[in-house]
Amino acid sequence: MPALCRDCCRPFKSGDDCPRCGSTRVVAHPELFDLTIAHMDCDAFYASVEKRDNPSLADKPVIVGHAGGRGVVTTACYVARKFGPRSAMPMFKALELCPHAVVVPPDMAKYKAVSAAMRELLLKATPLIEPLSLDEAYLDLSPEHRLVDRPPAILLARLARAVERQVGITISIGLSYNKFLAKMASDRQKPRGFSVIGRAEAVSMLAQMPVSAIWGVGAATASRMAEAGIDTIGQLQQMPEAELLARFGKFGRHLFAMARGQDSRPVTPDRPAKSVSNETTFARDIRGFDDLRAALVPLADKVAGRLAKADLAGHTVVMKLKTADFRSLTRNHRLAEPTRRADIIAGVATALLEKEADGRAFRLIGVGVTDLCPGGMADPPDLFGL
Repeated sequence: MPALCRDCCRPFKSGDDCPRCGSTRVVAHPELFDLTIAHMDCDAFYASVEKRDNPSLADKPVIVGHAGGRGVVTTACYVARKFGPRSAMPMFKALELCPHAVVVPPDMAKYKAVSAAMRELLLKATPLIEPLSLDEAYLDLSPEHRLVDRPPAILLARLARAVERQVGITISIGLSYNKFLAKMASDRQKPRGFSVIGRAEAVSMLAQMPVSAIWGVGAATASRMAEAGIDTIGQLQQMPEAELLARFGKFGRHLFAMARGQDSRPVTPDRPAKSVSNETTFARDIRGFDDLRAALVPLADKVAGRLAKADLAGHTVVMKLKTADFRSLTRNHRLAEPTRRADIIAGVATALLEKEADGRAFRLIGVGVTDLCPGGMADPPDLFGL
């Protein structure tokens, strides 16, 4: 079976150990040198950067986030995760689980610089890089796109090694024949993993998995499917496309394809923003409408400023709230014409807020716009105005 050493990056015919350097960090798969779509994901990115810059933290449980009762965990390193802390968990709960953790406030400017350094390395392999966030991206290493005439698996092993040596953090790699499966593969062996999903095993592997493993199936959709007696992808594989369309509308076509390991989405460099938003977490829970509105208005100003800077506008205003028990509420209103005016954004968001401010305690409020379009389409003048 074709194999590759992840330390010296040399291919060989088969075996558990590299015949050249003796390393046991070997990846082997029948389709190893034929697959071209990859997903790269940094391992506990923010925490890894902090450990890189402060070696005394190397073996300690590190949590990146703002300390205090209102903070949430941005990233927990793998040492900390053994005790239970996870991303998006309230900080007080994370520290109850891991009281000896070292809490480090996030430094976004530094993380952006590290992300840029990694991207420079990725661009040496292919120009087709689709960033999903600062710490993950898809890569298309098809022959017509890759810049080095070597199998993608070898290029990816070299990239992982270069990131470790030059940037000082580790990444995990997923390699497959489409984005859905590449992302799934990268999650299988973290940290410092390299996992492969080929065409031959994709359908049988998916059959054993829960429907929530399908890209686009969230908790609410999975719950509705469970109510209909559909728990596994294997069950979806047994259903005709017509039945899925009848049950789930257009989304049924997506389920039919994904259940069979089919994903036609291309790797798209620098995808345009889908929304512009701003939010704030309160030092103390707020119940009153007037106080909530006072927090909402400056957020609308910030959103309008960002839209103007990017020369964008939006058709839909979104208002977000998070209750004291961490339940999120999102409400939206589509406008007759796109806008980037702060007063319109604030006015619509206020109307949405008024329907929800019923005395419940809220810990967070946010405002945004979606359905973006060029700024020149924004706020057409009233032809009858004086």
